[in-house]
Amino acid sequence: MASKRISIKDVARRAKVSITTVSRVINKFPSVDPVNVKRVEKAVLELKYRPNMSARRLVSGANNAIGLVMPGYPGIFHSFFAIEIIRGIGHACESLRLDMVFHITDGHNALDNSCLGGIVFVDIIENRKQVEQALEQNVPCLIINNVVHDLDVSYIGIDNVKGGKVAAEYLVNLGHRRIATITGNLNTQAGFDRFDGFMKELDEQRVDVPKAYVFRGDYSRRSARQAAEYFFSMEAGSRPTAIFAQSDDMALEVIAVAYEMGIRVPEDVSVIGFDDNPQAIYGPIALTTIRQPLFEMAEKGVHMLHELITGKREEKFKSALQPELVVRDSCIPLTHS
Repeated sequence: MASKRISIKDVARRAKVSITTVSRVINKFPSVDPVNVKRVEKAVLELKYRPNMSARRLVSGANNAIGLVMPGYPGIFHSFFAIEIIRGIGHACESLRLDMVFHITDGHNALDNSCLGGIVFVDIIENRKQVEQALEQNVPCLIINNVVHDLDVSYIGIDNVKGGKVAAEYLVNLGHRRIATITGNLNTQAGFDRFDGFMKELDEQRVDVPKAYVFRGDYSRRSARQAAEYFFSMEAGSRPTAIFAQSDDMALEVIAVAYEMGIRVPEDVSVIGFDDNPQAIYGPIALTTIRQPLFEMAEKGVHMLHELITGKREEKFKSALQPELVVRDSCIPLTHS
């Protein structure tokens, strides 16, 4: 038979004091009578009582739980983006001795913020009301991977417009003019901004982009396969000589389809991705890509949020980290048109 779990009531009964007094002793309130402190401490030792940490935090007014709210989407646990964000936040929580409460949201249900010291929102996709609700309740909040100008909230994101511009500039400098792109989800800020930066740079470089060279994807390999099959079915004289796939997963799928169809990378088509997923190094050809510091963004964000929670920082934290071109083997200068 399992032994009975010792409760705070048992300690109060043994020490002959109130439950409130036991709670105040456990949470080290200075105003408790020293005689009662000794009686409670003795009862705790005799009964081998272990305080409930959640209750202790509530009584002391401190809360070490951080909420991680992430929009749900197909393949989330196979996503390099999601894994790196979770890994970075988890690493920061471990170093700060914080608990992490993970919530996948569809944006429609209200969040219970009562047990959280702060919340990290990954993107704002159909869940803006959840962010606004948390701010109204004065819960310290941080938004990751989204630059927010119309809410008084801390954020840390990536300059995705610049990332798109860097990809376009690199391909143009290699001599490419027939440049196609597979977008990410344009309903996300990252997807829209990468596409916007890419198109603006090509316009500044006076490179025309026909509608046929823009395929609206959603970051999935499925959409990338459809796009690649579409591009590679064009006549050789009108087929793109370079493709910017706006995630590494999509870029790797483009390369896979190219090999299946007898099209050489990079001799026949140059391919550039976005993310710097480690898988990009170990495929049939090392992928040139735009690196975004996902782990660093998540880890740094939690440290900043912790400073807001503990009062070490008063002003909201707002930052957009810079992407970086990583040159490997999947792009070469154009030698023919």
